[in-house]
Amino acid sequence: MPFPHPSHMDINSCWSGSTTILPGSKPFILYTGIDANGRQVQNLAMPKNLSDPLLKEWVKFSGNPVMTPPNGVKVDDFRDPTTAWQGSDGKWRVIIGSQSNNQGMAILYRSKDFIRWTKFQHPLYSSELTGMWECPDFYPVSINGTNGVDTSILNPSVKQVMKASFKSHDYYMIGTYDPQMEKFFPDTEFEGTSLDLRYDYGKFYASKTFFDNVKNRRILWGWINESDSIQDDIDKGWSGVQSIPRQIWLDISGKQLVQWPVEEIETLRSKQASINDKELESGSVFEVSGITASQVDVEVVFELPELEEADELINPDWVDPQLLCNDKNALISSRLGPFGLLALATEDLTEQTAIFFRIFRGHNRYIVLMCSDQSRSSLRKDTDKTTYGAFVDIDPRHEKISLKSLIDHSIIESFGGGGRTCITTRVYPQLATDRAAHLYVFNNGTLSVVISSLNAWSMNNALIVGEESFKV
Repeated sequence: MPFPHPSHMDINSCWSGSTTILPGSKPFILYTGIDANGRQVQNLAMPKNLSDPLLKEWVKFSGNPVMTPPNGVKVDDFRDPTTAWQGSDGKWRVIIGSQSNNQGMAILYRSKDFIRWTKFQHPLYSSELTGMWECPDFYPVSINGTNGVDTSILNPSVKQVMKASFKSHDYYMIGTYDPQMEKFFPDTEFEGTSLDLRYDYGKFYASKTFFDNVKNRRILWGWINESDSIQDDIDKGWSGVQSIPRQIWLDISGKQLVQWPVEEIETLRSKQASINDKELESGSVFEVSGITASQVDVEVVFELPELEEADELINPDWVDPQLLCNDKNALISSRLGPFGLLALATEDLTEQTAIFFRIFRGHNRYIVLMCSDQSRSSLRKDTDKTTYGAFVDIDPRHEKISLKSLIDHSIIESFGGGGRTCITTRVYPQLATDRAAHLYVFNNGTLSVVISSLNAWSMNNALIVGEESFKV
């Protein structure tokens, strides 16, 4: 989407923003610009020609900026406006990411005409435990199903999600919004610990959602940055990609969100491999053959015949799951686990990225740990090989352990427990590339597990629809 040449209000760059559809199907973009004085300001842009189905050209509002850093906020701590929502009073509301006096916050602005904006007296929400908020998001989710709802919907059938990007991750809270007080009240506050809810526990940042009114769903996009050197980024001429779009909704428990790749991804599937009711004894490694392992969609479900034999985990609420995954990598055995997938692996397994589970016994419950171990992902020495981990909020006594991974050369997006826990990794194998890449199922636990079902599909390249093939 090309903008006109930089103006005085964004002469030093254009940053993140959001689009809001106003009555009459008129889209307006609010975005952050860095002006000639180095201030982060909020600017407005409109389509040049509404009859153009691709909206290729946009015009910047002559009265920009429409918002400037308020008193008490540093000029470089004021950015990333959300999609606006409209209250019952007809006024539009939008939040801007910021911090003041070491409190991360969502500053609230209101407007009758989407041009003249007034800062509300207090933030919609603030926290002393987060630092600067980037790319905030604020939207409703239905408590009655997986369908998304329009951003302006507010009634007893929805909860509100407040999301903020800070400390290199995307955190969120579920709660309620009081439009009279203009306050968000979370069910659980940010704690500044591993217990805080996150969209994704790997490389996934600065995300945004939008409401798809054609299929009644809310779609989430995230930024996956690089894990190799700055010089590599310079050499290839680009850095970072967008995630696969995910549908997002409120879990039936009401305690967290669930994510799953949008159904359109399935149109890219080609060759399929399937495995059913196969026992994986201790030390088993089984190749998934007949597919292109460097570009594959795989879904696997595990059964645990001896669940009660799982190792004990004392005080799981005090354990950082990422540190636990790092200490107990894919090569270290426990009774139930590690078991899962070895992605982008060489035939001799010298290169591999392990996405796996471990099961522990707690006090009157079981704990499911999901890990993504990149420590052997590449023979290269100059790449980030962080191991990621998170707990999965499922009860394996009543639900099988499931994993879906989308593997695309250097990106692995994994969804555990039907999408309750997501981990995205960025890996750069030196040998396990293209046709030299393999996909395995493994079990390094001392107890057997069973592959209840496994389905894997080679994935075709995405079809990029250009202007010449656009059809109304």
